[in-house]
Formats: sequence, C-alpha cells, structure tokens
Amino acid sequence: MSSETAGAAGTAGTPGRPVAGASVVSARGLRVAFDGVQVVRGIDLSIAPGTCLALVGESGSGKSVTARALVGLTGGSVAADELTVAGADALSLSERAWRSVRGRRVGTVLQDALGSLDPLRPVGREVADAARLAGIPLDLPALLRSVGLDPAAAARRPDELSGGMRQRALIAAALAADPELVIADEPTTALDTTRQAVVLSLLRARVDAGGALLFITHDLAAARRVADEVAIMDAGRIVERGPVAEVLAAPASAEGRRLVASVPWERPRCERLLPDAGGSGSAAASRGGGGGDAGGAGTAGTRPGGAAGVVRATGGRGAGPGEAPGGDPTRATRVGVVVPSLEAAGGTPVLELDRVSIRHRGAEAPTVVGASLRLERGRTLGLVGESGSGKSTLLRAAAGLVPLEAGEVRLGGEAWSALPERRRRKRRRELAMIVQDPLGSFEPRWSVGTILTDALGRRDARAVEELLESVHLPAGVAGAHPRTLSGGQRQRVAIARALAVRPAVLLCDEPVSALDASVQARVLDLLDELQEERGLAILLVSHDLGVIRHASDELAVLDGGTIVESGATEAVLASPRHPFTRELIEAAPRLR
Repeated sequence: MSSETAGAAGTAGTPGRPVAGASVVSARGLRVAFDGVQVVRGIDLSIAPGTCLALVGESGSGKSVTARALVGLTGGSVAADELTVAGADALSLSERAWRSVRGRRVGTVLQDALGSLDPLRPVGREVADAARLAGIPLDLPALLRSVGLDPAAAARRPDELSGGMRQRALIAAALAADPELVIADEPTTALDTTRQAVVLSLLRARVDAGGALLFITHDLAAARRVADEVAIMDAGRIVERGPVAEVLAAPASAEGRRLVASVPWERPRCERLLPDAGGSGSAAASRGGGGGDAGGAGTAGTRPGGAAGVVRATGGRGAGPGEAPGGDPTRATRVGVVVPSLEAAGGTPVLELDRVSIRHRGAEAPTVVGASLRLERGRTLGLVGESGSGKSTLLRAAAGLVPLEAGEVRLGGEAWSALPERRRRKRRRELAMIVQDPLGSFEPRWSVGTILTDALGRRDARAVEELLESVHLPAGVAGAHPRTLSGGQRQRVAIARALAVRPAVLLCDEPVSALDASVQARVLDLLDELQEERGLAILLVSHDLGVIRHASDELAVLDGGTIVESGATEAVLASPRHPFTRELIEAAPRLR
C-alpha cells in the first residue's frame, strides 16, 4: 500500500482512538522515496503508550524523513506494509483528515524552530492553537513555565526570541493539546545544559504518565536520559535496536560503535575522538582531501604550550577564580605556521580581556560585568553558561565588534578595543571567527572557491586547494556551493575561510552544536590538529560541557554576565566551587 505525496487529496480517513494496550505507532516495511530514490528502506517501528523510542544516526540516515512520514509531511512517496499512527491508518488519510491528527493526536517538534513558527504572530497564540482547535482548556502561563519560558514571551514574535527560546516555544506548542504521541526532532539542540535538563525531564514525565514519544537526536547522552529503547539508523535502515542502556553500553553494530566513540565527555583532552577517520596532519597534503564527512582529523600527537601556554580567567562574584596551572614544560611544541607580530611577544597573552563590561543599547542592565580572560598561544579556553549569560557577547567583544562600557581588550599585548576601527582594520587578520550557522555566514551566490578567494584577498587556486586540504576536503569542493554540502562539510569550509587570514586567534561560537555526533567529533579533532600544527589560540563558546571538557585546556563559567568560576578544565569540573557550576555539571547528560 502507498500514499501519495503529502498534501495531495486521497481517500478521507477518520482517525480513531488507539485500542487500549495497542502501539501508538506501528510501522512495518516503511519506505519513503523522493523522485524514485528510496531514502527510508523498509524499516519497522513500534511505540507503545508509556514508552520512548530514540531514533539516532548521522545526517542523511533517514531519521527526520521517518518522523515526517508519521505525520504525512514528507513531501515524498510513502509506502508500507502497515502504518498506523494514533489509531489511524496513516496510508489512507487525506490531507484534511491529517489536520485532525496533527496537533490534537500527534504533537510535533520540528528541528527548524524559526521556520516552524509563524513570523507574524506572537508565540503565545501559536502555542495555544492546538489546544484551542482540540477544544481543550489550556493554562498558557503554566505551560510556558514548564518548558522554562517566561510567560511574558507569549506576547513576543519569534524573531524577538533567541534560538533556545524559540525551541522551547515549539515544545510547548507540541504539548498544548496533550497528544497521545509527541514526535520531537532534535528538540534540545539549541538549549544550554540546564534548560536541556528541564525539557528532557518534562518529556520523560509525559512518558511516565502514559504518553508515547519518538525522540530524534544526535545527542546520545540526551537519548540515554529520556528513552527506553534506541534505534540506530544508517543509510535509511535500522541497523540496531534495543534497550537504550544496553545498546549504548555495548553497541553491536559498526555504526553504533562509531557514534558512541564520538561522544567527547569522558575522552582525555589530547585524544582523537575518531582516530581511524583519517591520517595524521603531516599526511594531509599527500592524502589530497578527505571527501564528504569521512575525512578524519589525524592522530593525537603532542600539543603545543610549553611553560608559557597558560590561560587564566578571573572576575565575578561568589567563589573565587581558580588559577590554571602552567603548561607542562615536558610537552613538545610543534608549530607549522607562525604569526610574527604575536610570536614576538613571547609570554605575552595573545588575547586579554581586562575587567570588561558591556551594555547593549537601550538595556537597563549590562550584559557582561567585569569579565577578565587571558588566552595564550596554543591553548583553548572554553566559555560556558546558560543562554543569555553573555558568552557570545564576550566573544564579539574580543573580536572588536561591540563597544565596551568599561574595561579593555588587548591583542598581542597591544591596545585593541581602545583603537578606532580604521586602526583595528589593519590587524583584523590576526583574529578569525567560526559561527554556529556557517551557511548563513556565506554569500549564497558564491562557490566555496570564491568564498576562500575572498578571504585570501587574492586569486590563488593553489592556496585555495591547500586550504581545503588543511580541513580534509577534496579540491573539487571549490566548485561547489555551500548549500549543496553537508553540515560537517560546511563547517570545515568555515574553518578553512578562517585559516585563510593566518590568524593567531580563533573565536568559535557554538561551532559543533548543530552537528551529528561523529561529524562533531571530526570537527573537534580537526581543531585539535590545526592548533597543534599552527599554535592557534582558541576561545571556544559552547553550551555542551562534554565538548568543553574534551576540547578546552581551561574554562570560564558565566552566570548573568559575570565570571563566577574559572581554571583548569578538569580541576573545575572535578571540584566546582560555585553553586551555578555544580548545577551545570549535574544537569549535563552522560552516556553512563
């Protein structure tokens, strides 16, 4: 049996209530094709009331297409031996009948929070719609508070909310009509650790109360926290399924083992996450590019630093700042590219923020208060904190992109924030930024080669090829447009663009939060390799404590715009002094 493309008229089906004890979702031999090409290839799924199934796998494995097939929104051709959803024969539903299922019987949280919300309506009206259409009374303020949103957000439009707030508004909309099934596609990607914990607890509570949940995620630790069972997808098929604790502890499939190996939380700072994904950095040139997202980042080797490789972060209220120990003088320093203007400074920090305060225009209170950071060559400093704590604002201040209310930023020991922009412009190539959404930062009409040529400031085909080689992409990618690349490939193009200016400092704002586990691992391995080769100083903003723990030498914890704790990463995570740091650590999901 098959259904027509979503949206086409079909035989009108009348949704019925699921039989007591029956599965809320039952699919046998589910197949989805686009233009004759099958992307979901004969999978079986069942979700009983009071259970959560986590669907995990790489981008392109078919997770989201499978979810959309369950609510008639694939845009492709759907076929199955059996497909029932919330008691309805999903293969026979017309689009009109589907409308009485979506929202009322099945709540959906799609991955693109901004695109899923009406840009012209306050989010409160959108959240309340499902309950209104189902004739169910709704306490909107209580629902918003349950997902960690201030009820005042109900009056604001989506473009006035942060990404994390929009994501929580979508979750509230999915829960508003108290549906039998919730399909959540990457519902926690944009959330910080503490808010993620709130949402995961809320979803799990619904399951414990008898609801069914299909939880699609690239975060295996989040799956571990909320799911009963996990199904691992690869190339449109389910390659492994079982109790979540058993599968994640000892995956039987090669894809499962690779995904579990990609999780950074318990991996030492210098260890490659995917050592078999490619050759060493020294072999990169001879390899001629990695191709797709399969290009690895090399072997671990040693890290630069020496005695001078120190980062210290100070400031704030509550617990006193931790002092980071000096770099291990026994570790070798291997640097391939030197930035003369900063190398000459010796032990002078490459980047220093001294008691910086920042107030956004029109704001009653400052966003950042008295923050001090010290970053030296060949080291990574991680910045963590909740959404709105000032992480990205500090990063932009380091780049000289926001004015300071007080304090100073110094680059290579020299004035930076105090300079007029015309004088800063001469030194801007010493810093480069990598953003969370690389696609939005690219000129959409340009090919990858044009993007890199623009960053180089000259036409040099060989230099473009070398930049692509440095991030394990084949030379042929130069002719591609970013929108045709995978998320991991686009992020590596963004890194190549940053390297084009031969910077001393990389400013990284959530560079891997939207990437699948193994793609995230490759990007983290690549940053490690490039730091090893070039002696880069990296300021890394992330809401993911696992990423910060693996990728940073030191960390600073921001709460309400103030640095409340800082020091060597392992020391802070092992013995946090400040209550907020302990809260972040306790909220972080783990595989075990």
